[in-house]
Amino acid sequence: MIDLVLTVCLLADPANCKQERLTYQARATSAQCMMLSAPYVAQWAGEHPKWKVTRWRCEWPDQRKQPV
Repeated sequence: MIDLVLTVCLLADPANCKQERLTYQARATSAQCMMLSAPYVAQWAGEHPKWKVTRWRCEWPDQRKQPV
């Protein structure tokens, strides 16, 4: 499983940004994940027209930040 972490900003208020996480199955390196993730990013953007994806990255589950 890989987490695709999107940074998205509200079109009406570009200073209002947040992170969204998508989880999908992939067996890939970090570079491959970035190349293969474009369709998932495009799908999310199409389903959320009020938001703009400004960047994204791949994280493996062991990289998730644990609550303090």
